[in-house]
Amino acid sequence: MAQGPADTLREALLGYVEPNLGLTLGNAGAIESVAAGSNGLAVRLVFGFPVGGYRETIAVALAAHAQAAGIADPFTVEVESRIPAFIADPKLRPLPHVANVIAVASGKGGVGKSTVAVNLALALAAAGARVGLLDADIYGPSLPRMMGLAGTRPTTTDGKTLEPPRGHGLPVMSIGFLVNADQPMVWRGPMVTQALSQMLADTHWGPLDYLVVDMPPGTGDIQLTLTQRVPVSGAVIVTTPQEIALLDARKGLQMFRKVGVPVLGIVENMGLHRCPSCGHVSHVFDAGGGAELAERYGTPLLGSLPLDAAIREQADSGRPTVVADPASPNAALYRAIARHAAGRLAASALAGAARRPVITVEGE
Repeated sequence: MAQGPADTLREALLGYVEPNLGLTLGNAGAIESVAAGSNGLAVRLVFGFPVGGYRETIAVALAAHAQAAGIADPFTVEVESRIPAFIADPKLRPLPHVANVIAVASGKGGVGKSTVAVNLALALAAAGARVGLLDADIYGPSLPRMMGLAGTRPTTTDGKTLEPPRGHGLPVMSIGFLVNADQPMVWRGPMVTQALSQMLADTHWGPLDYLVVDMPPGTGDIQLTLTQRVPVSGAVIVTTPQEIALLDARKGLQMFRKVGVPVLGIVENMGLHRCPSCGHVSHVFDAGGGAELAERYGTPLLGSLPLDAAIREQADSGRPTVVADPASPNAALYRAIARHAAGRLAASALAGAARRPVITVEGE
């Protein structure tokens, strides 16, 4: 029996590789329906990552894919997001009402990891996800200032759980809310890990699709405590192209793999600098290191960010780039990185569904 137009279109779209997932629409199970509508054929897609602002992009890409397959008739595209909770380690107990924990990490300090973490979280929220931020850098907390919350303190209604301050609509928790800004944290490892455990467990987070954790640099107590206390869904590694930074980034990447946490990809920060006066492009910290690291370890390069004074100024002012200048090219880069990271996490959930539990986190 001859195929109808809807079946022909569905068959063609099954082979389209969605770039954020790294999977075909068929393997991702993303095509919910292809049916005749009042204005011709209508395609309905469901993705496991937030899709705000993505419908037009995917519609254009699918139209080009269909035309390459010989389908000339236009069709409409509707995109919906259903974000699953991914339990990377079923032996660990999830945080209540938190679907996914994403660790943003670096091998060394000074690579812009915290700036990436806050913009990643804000970009996920801008795309429609429910997002929280945890500052796990006990010795050097920076999120209170970056999120415009300096001088703020959490509240409590029952004396047991903490209501986190909200910055730009996101719940944020940091040891920086509980101590004076100039007070050094002269603590040994056990006190640091206890502080992290309390912030994780005693904060009223949810419901959240993603809890983004800004990790301290290195591979020490905080990293081990986080991965041993809660199921971390995935990690994003931030580095500059400089070889010294890449050496430490390799260690961080390998550490997460050793403890069974999927590495979602690499973010190359400060990849190039464009002179604001003459437009000359220079690579202050070398070039291509992030891409080489990603290729070597078989993980995606989520994106490359420039060395731009505006990014630093916006973070210092408490209004990170994604909210300070959402129409800027830099904000677009952060949104693309966030979508790519969330897509890779959704792909991890699909790949692990047969051997790891995937649960749904309901709202309260």
